[in-house]
Amino acid sequence: MSADQVFRLPDLGEGLTEAEVIQWRVAVGDTVTVDEVVVEVETAKAAVEVPVPFAGTVAVLHAEAGSVLAVGEPLITVAASAAAPDGGSGPAEQYRTEERAGSGNVLIGYGTGHAPASRRRARRGRTAGTVAGVAAAPVSREPAAPRVISPLVRKLAREHGVDLAAVVPGGHGVIRRRDVEEAIAAATGTAAVVATGPAAAARPVAVEAVAGIERIPLRGVRRAVADKLARSRSEIPDATTWVDVDATGLIEAKNALADRGVSLLALLARICVAGLRRFPELNSTVDLAAGEILRLPYVNLGFAAQTDRGLMVPVVQGAHLMNAAQLGAELSRLAGLARAGTLPPAAMTGGTFTLNNYGVFGVDGSNAIINHPEAGILGVGRIVDKPWVVDGQLAVRKVTQLSLSFDHRVCDGGAAGGFLRYVADCVEKPAILLADL
Repeated sequence: MSADQVFRLPDLGEGLTEAEVIQWRVAVGDTVTVDEVVVEVETAKAAVEVPVPFAGTVAVLHAEAGSVLAVGEPLITVAASAAAPDGGSGPAEQYRTEERAGSGNVLIGYGTGHAPASRRRARRGRTAGTVAGVAAAPVSREPAAPRVISPLVRKLAREHGVDLAAVVPGGHGVIRRRDVEEAIAAATGTAAVVATGPAAAARPVAVEAVAGIERIPLRGVRRAVADKLARSRSEIPDATTWVDVDATGLIEAKNALADRGVSLLALLARICVAGLRRFPELNSTVDLAAGEILRLPYVNLGFAAQTDRGLMVPVVQGAHLMNAAQLGAELSRLAGLARAGTLPPAAMTGGTFTLNNYGVFGVDGSNAIINHPEAGILGVGRIVDKPWVVDGQLAVRKVTQLSLSFDHRVCDGGAAGGFLRYVADCVEKPAILLADL
């Protein structure tokens, strides 16, 4: 007799401990094959397609879209095909052995194969109903607790001291977030109508009582960014310096190299790398435990990319070894993956310095936050026509503002100013780069 096989959320690497279920690719009753992608999850670094290591029929989906699972929690249960003999040595049995052993090596984030296109169709709109519809399956060993409770709901209940055994579940025996929120409101006596006037100002109003509030979970990529920026502000004594520059020469160089695939961002990246080679203080990180500044012999250049999932910072590994055309190709490739939601976590780690072209948002300047644990970030504002003095004569030129936020522990204003001035000179006269070739 074939036993059901429970596939748990695997270790996704990079120190990640949880993931949010974005979209199921299968439903209960579907037949799956080994290495077929069954669900898309989002970690703190990227969206990941998760393949299942078993073959058989989907019996239980243990989480609905929007649920957050910790590594090791049940993800999907597959009933093995009756045709597979017990004790077999095929791929399914091999993966069952790994699962029992808790190897965690089934997935390294992106799957080991792909199912036929007809089996990988998205099942939008069915997720919640599918999960709720299989609630009768015994997925909990707690005899008094409801059968289906997402980790997010458990956390909410725990934080507010709600006994889930006493909560009346919604449809299909599923305890939802709003069920717990109603229990919290009942316990605290929160009113649905908010008082106004002096009496209301005299006492705090529970957030749950205010109508129209939109709750947006701080998780996935956005939470990772928030954590990193908060850590940067709390740990790094940063300072910012800036300068206005005539970027007419940079625009002319970009136009001349357009047929070589060299973009404006690629030129800025090449200039930035050249500046870091001249002022290595800014290509450093601080080891607080050892009380040391680590000056790095390589440049891994991060760059800010706005996506539907929020701000991401892909990293060009080994940027110090690339020319402008190579940088342009790599910047374009990574930006495309980021916007498609397929950027691997490894492509967002290991940065030593960040380039932020916030001018694409139509702004002139910014006091950018350093991407911890790096030591600096170069910002580039929009390029606009402005009056500028050239050889003693007033002219209309393409002008932009460059800003540098730097960690004052790794360098002083002299080094930071020297780096920014070198970058500004290269922007105004890109031919200066030829001296380093």
